Amino acid sequence: MQILLVEDDLSLAEGLQQALEHEGFVVNHVTHGKGAIHVVETEPPDILILDLGLPDIDGLDVLANLRKSRNETQIMLLTARDSLQDKVSGLDQGADDYLAKPFEMSELLARLRVLERRISTSISNTITIQNISLDTNSLNVSINDQAIDLSRREYMLLKVLMQNAGRIMTRDRLESQLYNWGDEVSSNAVEVHIHHLRKKLPPEFIKTVRGVGYKVDSQKSS
Repeated sequence: MQILLVEDDLSLAEGLQQALEHEGFVVNHVTHGKGAIHVVETEPPDILILDLGLPDIDGLDVLANLRKSRNETQIMLLTARDSLQDKVSGLDQGADDYLAKPFEMSELLARLRVLERRISTSISNTITIQNISLDTNSLNVSINDQAIDLSRREYMLLKVLMQNAGRIMTRDRLESQLYNWGDEVSSNAVEVHIHHLRKKLPPEFIKTVRGVGYKVDSQKSS
């Protein structure tokens, strides 16, 4: 799951980025509202975490601009403005959630999982396809209730494929879900992760769509 963090407090942004990446998210960061609008319009993330007090334009103006252009990215406002009127204004202008600073990381993660479920149409933290279960809360994966050991990126890759069950995911799309801007990515990185992941999963669970990408079948339960 790819997040764009819009926050001009660099120390807070760095801490959030590290914490969210530890939880299996890919997090890119910008400090200005105009840059956020450009990124969302050209390389839309799954979730936008948006501060309101930005150095160039107000975060509510960023929100209004995106919703005016009918952009449907899930947007969470993360701000020190905690009055009821601020919350009502943000939600009325199209925010999907509103979290006031200071906040507990556990609450932010819980709210992000809600937005994830909204995107993937899952109704719980556990995605089950065939005999494989993936828990987005605990970050555990099991086959027939037996836990399997995955690397961070193997988990992230499997999560993307299972959340998008039935859809073909291109290599470029998968790459964007696994790596931040600026990461050094080899040309066959996705293929290598797929190769290692297949060794740990039942045969044919991950299917190759030749010349296009990869998919898992859509027999999903929750």
